[in-house]
Amino acid sequence: MQGSKKLVNTILGCADDSLAGIVACNPHLQILQGHRVALRADLENLQGKVALISGGGSGHEPAHAGYIGKGMLSGVVAGPVFTSPAVGSILAAIRAMKEAGAVGTLLIVKNYTGDRLNFGLALEQARAEGADVDMVVVGDDSAFTKQKKAGRRGLCGTVLIHKVAGALAEAGVSLNEIVRKVTAVKGQMGTLGVSLSPCSVPGSRPTFQLADDELELGLGIHGEAGVRRMKMTSADQIVKIMLNHMTSRSSDSQLQLKSGAPVVLVVNNLGGLSYLELGVVAGSAVRYLEKKGVHIARAFVGSFMTALEMAGVSLTLLQVDDEILSLLDSDTTAVAWSQPAKMSISGQKRERIAPKEKLEEEESFPPPVPPSPYVRQVLEKVCDRLLSLQEELNDLDRAAGDGDCGSTHARAARAIQEWMEARPLPAHPSKLLSSLAKLLLEKMGGSSGALYGLFLTAAAQPLRLGDDLSFWSLAMDAGIKAMMTYGGAAPGDRTMLDSLCAAAAELRNLKKPKANAMQVLAKAVQEAEAAAESTKNMEAAAGRASYISSARLDQPDPGAVAAAAILRAVLEGLQSKPSHSMIQSVA
Repeated sequence: MQGSKKLVNTILGCADDSLAGIVACNPHLQILQGHRVALRADLENLQGKVALISGGGSGHEPAHAGYIGKGMLSGVVAGPVFTSPAVGSILAAIRAMKEAGAVGTLLIVKNYTGDRLNFGLALEQARAEGADVDMVVVGDDSAFTKQKKAGRRGLCGTVLIHKVAGALAEAGVSLNEIVRKVTAVKGQMGTLGVSLSPCSVPGSRPTFQLADDELELGLGIHGEAGVRRMKMTSADQIVKIMLNHMTSRSSDSQLQLKSGAPVVLVVNNLGGLSYLELGVVAGSAVRYLEKKGVHIARAFVGSFMTALEMAGVSLTLLQVDDEILSLLDSDTTAVAWSQPAKMSISGQKRERIAPKEKLEEEESFPPPVPPSPYVRQVLEKVCDRLLSLQEELNDLDRAAGDGDCGSTHARAARAIQEWMEARPLPAHPSKLLSSLAKLLLEKMGGSSGALYGLFLTAAAQPLRLGDDLSFWSLAMDAGIKAMMTYGGAAPGDRTMLDSLCAAAAELRNLKKPKANAMQVLAKAVQEAEAAAESTKNMEAAAGRASYISSARLDQPDPGAVAAAAILRAVLEGLQSKPSHSMIQSVA
């Protein structure tokens, strides 16, 4: 059942266990006995100041307990997952604040019916007991173009209200003044979410379903469906749709952005989005806003208010002035608050010119010789072979790795093809291998790019001394030695070294007088292919495959297969006669 697996002890007790775990790991927090309430451990420091209480259903972590601390919340009241907290617990938290000496208490509540009712009832009961209590209801949702009777839902923008109100309270501002200021701030704010998947409350099925090529725009933080279902597209396009929707003049919840006016941007992970994707979305949002002339004063990127494991993101925009910005910049001990650099995002230089690469001096190589007409042909054969093997290598890699061995080698092949089209090939073998090493290190990526770069860099060194047959054998040995030294693998470990070492043993026959190079190379290729095939019977001792049970590894190692295929392509390239046009291009 999709969404059914949860790391909890019991379904009924998961909210209590979660809050207790957060408190157990933070010495600045304490539990209010008998209630699902977390408080500052230093409540005595509230003497003469306004206390701030927020809360709501669990499942939005790090909201709300993560925002308890000096300069933010004084306490939070947590309900069961996606369920409003009990009135009695809210009232108990207010009483604790009054007992600690707070001169008033502000309840910061997200605009949901259950939260408004329960916090409101607790407020009335506390006032009847003589407490000075007020409540601010936050509704920052920009999804609905027509205003609903229930108003805008409270979303991630609530966290910004926590921070602004907390800074004011810490500065000793009165309850009435805090209410006045945060009421003005929440009117300058909008939030919109998008989801790639639903979430599921522990013990329940997902609240809605999305096809693999769909996303949901404008959803809430309790798994409720959004206002529009769309087909998947690029992050840039999704961000554009979100921001256009938030600022549309035809919408009742429009956020009116003034060109050049400073804003705070919050890119919020709704729970299950990877941080790689979060970075992509953040970059898209910054670029689009700046293109529209919006000045981004601060950017917060992370998980601030989630919806369990929902794979999605929300964007919050808050229009600010210098005073609000200083309140957001003020210090807090709340562990979940992200403190960015206290400087503007827009207008900063984001790229630095890379240092010029030091060119190898030409005299460090032997005197140039005319390039062999076979070189281009060999490289073209290698590229064609790797491109044709892409899916086969990916399939082999899925059993033991991340399934991208073929894609990585294909990326290298395309890089070599582009390189050959763009410039004449280096004349000397040593320079050729050095140039290929740099190319693969830059373009191939991953451990494969590093290993091939190591091999080619080391193999190029013996060829500086000469390029007859014996030096090619020395080059092979030097490349293998470098791979073993830095890669940590050895023959028999089920890696590409098994193919290369088998070929290298045969290539040492090139050192013999009157050795037939083509016969030796052909035998070396056969040995490499046999070694690659034999890896299916080996237990992996290096690379990602070493973490996989040997019982599941019944196919050859993809790296060994790729290495053998490269050697086969080299042989075929040398066996074929260069075309007339190729000889002319070399000449």
